[in-house]
Amino acid sequence: MKLVSIITPSFNQAAFLEQTIRSVLEQDHPRIEYIVVDGGSSDGSIDLIKKYSDKLTWWVSEKDSGQAEAINKGLTRATGEIIAWINSDDYYLPNTISRVVKVFEENPDVSMVYGDMLAVDESGQTINELKYKQLPLEDLLCFQIIGQPAVFFRYEAYQKAGALEPTFHFLLDHHFWIRIAQHGKILHVPQIWAAARYHAEAKNRAKAAEFGREAFRILNWAKSQPGLAKTAAGVERRARASAYRVDARYLLDGGKPASSLKAWFNALFTHPPTALARMNILVSALLQISGLNRLRELVLSRRKRSFADKNSKTRI
Repeated sequence: MKLVSIITPSFNQAAFLEQTIRSVLEQDHPRIEYIVVDGGSSDGSIDLIKKYSDKLTWWVSEKDSGQAEAINKGLTRATGEIIAWINSDDYYLPNTISRVVKVFEENPDVSMVYGDMLAVDESGQTINELKYKQLPLEDLLCFQIIGQPAVFFRYEAYQKAGALEPTFHFLLDHHFWIRIAQHGKILHVPQIWAAARYHAEAKNRAKAAEFGREAFRILNWAKSQPGLAKTAAGVERRARASAYRVDARYLLDGGKPASSLKAWFNALFTHPPTALARMNILVSALLQISGLNRLRELVLSRRKRSFADKNSKTRI
């Protein structure tokens, strides 16, 4: 039976942390090594961690330089054949880890697997289902984003890729996936494995402008890598337009529609198909700028209600 190591980096997320912890501890897979790395929280998180400390393999609470350093601390302690991290405002769905183990057992040549996930609000109500597709390395270099909570990788893949880059704070996971894909096969599994929580303090809203900056850093880094430079050159225009599109998306989430619109048009001028594939960014930015954002909110509210109705019917 394979040992699975799960790491939770956390900082001042007491409102959501217990659900995250329980979603790991209540999995049906019998061999889970659970590591919690807290960045010196002052909001009651430590009391929650202590509540479950007898079920944790290791935990610590001390200041760090950010999420990447916290995850790296956990990785140095991890001994499982399969590894993942789940942030302290996200959570796994029941039976996820046993399903993941089965996929790895059936695909011994695969280094990393990723499933689909739910997007939920502060109260845990589903607001969207995020479904992905099988992505080659070229698509990763063009910022086809994978939902981090639904990603698992082999220990050997981590050894080949190395630790997370601590100077990345926003696209650290995407940078890591590219490095894993350099060395091994990745596989998408069309199963919903996790839920990602969207709330006001989440990084995608609070520090939206930083995502675009890190996207361009990744592009420059890829060009300098002997194992990536040729692949990056082959998709250069699409990749650059995709970086602008990432910038546009997160600026929109961060309430900066004018900056988002500028980034979207940069994507359009660089590689039109990439920008046109996300016309919703353009429309949403224009609605916000014109003061008609209420229309967008009504659409999102209707979608949220449809998911609530769907879930209630499923329970019945």
